[in-house]
Amino acid sequence: MPIRTMRASGTPPTTGSPGAPDSAPGRTGTPAKADARAGLRGEGTWGWLFVSPMVLVLGLFMVLPILMALWVSLLHWDGQSNPFSAQADFVGLDNYRTLLTQDGLDRTLFATSLRNNAYYVLLTVPLQTVLALALALIVNQKLLRGRGALRTTFFFPSVTSSIAVSTVFLFLFQGSGAVNSMLSWIGLKGPNWFADPRGVLSLILSGLGIVDPERPAGVLADHSLMGLSWFEWLAGPSVAMCTIILLAVWTTSGSFMLIFLAALQNIPRELEESAAIEGVNRRQMVRYVTLPALRPVLFLVLTLGLISTWQVFDQVYVMGQGAPGNTTLTPAFLSYSAGFDNADFGQGSAIAFILLALILILTAFQRWALRERDAHTGRNR
Repeated sequence: MPIRTMRASGTPPTTGSPGAPDSAPGRTGTPAKADARAGLRGEGTWGWLFVSPMVLVLGLFMVLPILMALWVSLLHWDGQSNPFSAQADFVGLDNYRTLLTQDGLDRTLFATSLRNNAYYVLLTVPLQTVLALALALIVNQKLLRGRGALRTTFFFPSVTSSIAVSTVFLFLFQGSGAVNSMLSWIGLKGPNWFADPRGVLSLILSGLGIVDPERPAGVLADHSLMGLSWFEWLAGPSVAMCTIILLAVWTTSGSFMLIFLAALQNIPRELEESAAIEGVNRRQMVRYVTLPALRPVLFLVLTLGLISTWQVFDQVYVMGQGAPGNTTLTPAFLSYSAGFDNADFGQGSAIAFILLALILILTAFQRWALRERDAHTGRNR
């Protein structure tokens, strides 16, 4: 009778009362919770089972080679023996010191390749991004006729073999090629594109009478960085490198155009209609509506462009291999040349990992620079 009275008054039953949950020692929860945890463990096991083939493939063909290359970068190894045997000469960080701190030809070549690639990145990434966005805005117009044909035409260079396109460019830009012939029609004499090592920026400064490229003086000649004078760092991309930049912009803008096009088609129609009601013009629409909506996609395109341009190899291999005067030399090609031409795989691997670190740092900086800022609170999102 007392038990019934307590239940009727709403007081919870005490331990040991009839109908109370079993709270005996060793029980961690109700059976339903235990079954839920067991189900989650089972799902996790099945998930790992399904992804295990891809994990094994990635580990075997990506992670292990990367770790092996990292070990090789600490060796003086010619590729003719087992790198894990006593025949491989362990040199520690000497390969990195040779490239970064010790005076010599190796550091000078590496600095030259960084300079060339830096100009390649600074010109290629903005040009291909702007061109891709412009093409996407053009082919996204609903009243444009032949949109499908235009999209195919703009995208076609991206799916063409880079080796084939580079070979065609060699014929187009040779001394008596089609490009120089077209320039002669308007009274201009084109250069010998792939044999001109002069920097474009130095040519402009020379034309303005500011700097003499043959005998630079002052601070530009008296100071140096990694074996190159400041004038050599600031000389700009060579005429030959500018040709490779044109090739890269032409062949990559189509792929990025498709990425921008997909993003443009996902912008809510209500945003554009609201802006049109407010009376904004086309330029204001792009600046205040389209570009803010494309911020994540813009970061993606810039990141992909940054990574691919720092890893440029095939165009350099076909069109210059560093010539003329090492003005088309890039770190990726220098790494290949050190390993397969000079049989110094340790130095080639060290160049590859320095390039990897540089790409990661620049990607992190780009992410910080393009982060979304809250104007009111000053917080980053």
